[in-house]
Amino acid sequence: MNLRNIAIIAHVDHGKTTLVDQLFRQSGTFRDNQRVEERAMDSNDLEKERGITILAKPTSIEWQGIRINIVDTPGHADFGGEVERILSMVDGVILLVDAAEGAMPQTKFVTGKALALGLRPIVVVNKIDRSDARAQEVLDEVFDLFVSLDATDEQLDFPVLFASGRNGYAGDNPDVREGTLEPLFQKIVGHVPPPALDEEAPFSFLVTLLDRDNFLGRILTGRVQSGVVKVNQPIHALDQEGKVIETGRASKLMSFRGLERVPVEEARAGDIISLAGLAVATVANTIADVAVETPIQAQPIDPPTLSMRFAVNDSPMAGREGSKVTSRMIRDRLFREAESNVAIKVTEAADKDSFEVAGRGELQLGVLIETMRREGFELGISRPRVLFRDGDAGREEPYETVVIDVDEEFSGTVVDKMNQRKAEMTDMRPSGGGKTRITFSAPSRGLIGYHGEFLSDTRGTGIMNRLFEKYGPYKGQIDGRKNGVLISNGSGEANAYALGSLEERGILMVAPGDPLYEGMIIGENAKTDDLEVNPMKAKQLTNFRASGGKDDAIRLTPPKRMTLEQAIAYIDDDEMVEVTPKSIRLRKRHLDPHERKRAARSKEAA
Repeated sequence: MNLRNIAIIAHVDHGKTTLVDQLFRQSGTFRDNQRVEERAMDSNDLEKERGITILAKPTSIEWQGIRINIVDTPGHADFGGEVERILSMVDGVILLVDAAEGAMPQTKFVTGKALALGLRPIVVVNKIDRSDARAQEVLDEVFDLFVSLDATDEQLDFPVLFASGRNGYAGDNPDVREGTLEPLFQKIVGHVPPPALDEEAPFSFLVTLLDRDNFLGRILTGRVQSGVVKVNQPIHALDQEGKVIETGRASKLMSFRGLERVPVEEARAGDIISLAGLAVATVANTIADVAVETPIQAQPIDPPTLSMRFAVNDSPMAGREGSKVTSRMIRDRLFREAESNVAIKVTEAADKDSFEVAGRGELQLGVLIETMRREGFELGISRPRVLFRDGDAGREEPYETVVIDVDEEFSGTVVDKMNQRKAEMTDMRPSGGGKTRITFSAPSRGLIGYHGEFLSDTRGTGIMNRLFEKYGPYKGQIDGRKNGVLISNGSGEANAYALGSLEERGILMVAPGDPLYEGMIIGENAKTDDLEVNPMKAKQLTNFRASGGKDDAIRLTPPKRMTLEQAIAYIDDDEMVEVTPKSIRLRKRHLDPHERKRAARSKEAA
């Protein structure tokens, strides 16, 4: 069969999506004069803005009469659930490794999953044109990584290519600096086996991705595991226990051709397709011929390690900027997300006005919140908390492997800060160019909110990569934010005169004219305790002129404006982030000062 199914896996920013761009161009998928955006596979707005891949997406190219289905995967550990479930759709993987950075935490994570499934990788050392490239050392690192992941002899005998995805060339030699990606196409066709599946058996298909269309309804994507499916063929959906969820017809079949989904009349075993016609079936369900009663077993997904509380926005400004503000709307949206995103779990609180959303990390949940605010939702978000579990030796918490690349002059500061967060250093070595690579095993709890501080400590030059490692013993109390906050004691508009006198108290987060309410956080206190202030107080007008022209315009330092992720990482346990389509505000959970004192007293008593 002239078909190959492959996934491209790599650590974040090692060049997967850029390489796919060049595969498109050199296979003739795009016309010569066709205007195509850079990183064409990063199709949604958030992916374009952040420059990262968030969703796994299939595509397809034709090369010398052979169709190659390619799945582009996210490189960030928070979106690892996307990678885990699509590996069952492919017969081989291209492992991309940066020629300077080498094997990083996410490389280890996705490679381990691929090797466990018996997939044989093609290793591509990318970005060999970098001035600090060390291709041969990186190749040795990859081999050591494979050995540590218990790769078989066949998997250790992997083919290697050296490439520059941006410039569109690859070769067998690290000195290659020109050419095309022809060697990569040849390696894919020669090394990845065609799907060895039974076309004569009844049709079966495991759902790995879920999409929605305004006209077609649910679109289920996956690989046909056996048989042939035709348009309007009767089908039914089975859950993991083999129970029939619904029956219907395959009203539309679509195959991938470049960036487009093209309608087809039939699909055969081995092809990656999208299918419409069912209203209830979801990810990990088996879609099959009505004669089939045994479901296809889905790959188990690693459990979430972090959770946040999503609540109805109950601030005095609720409903002014968003169109979706009720708990029913929030509930429907969150459960819809959990259905298509297998790495997220949603539970409804007893009060029915808030929901516990568990995921892999702050970035994954931050992307969900950002998506919802763009859709018109208003939310109250709590501080992230890690999910504990009971182990043999008592309470256990999640640990992460943290790999930090910093200039040597900042390494002492980083080690000190990580020690304060109960992290243990496991490795420290020079990584070239005056940089040091330090590896830690750290409790996830201690890392919440650290990234912004880390960037300040390293003058923005440090790079931190994190990956879930294990559940380990509870590390005890870890100190959180050291500074208190400035809290507004009333409602109204921020006044320049009042803010001018408050500047010496700490760092302000609001500007003159900003609407405020009682209990809203307007800045960071220079001291450790919280301070209630009046940021709306105006200057008393009198007949007397101030000496020396002191009535001139007040010059204020520009306020510290936080992004969504910074705000979520900054808040303490008794605080919330109010998220609306136009604003991100920080506030106390209890707006009334008497309620705050009462809650603090009951917490101390407990």
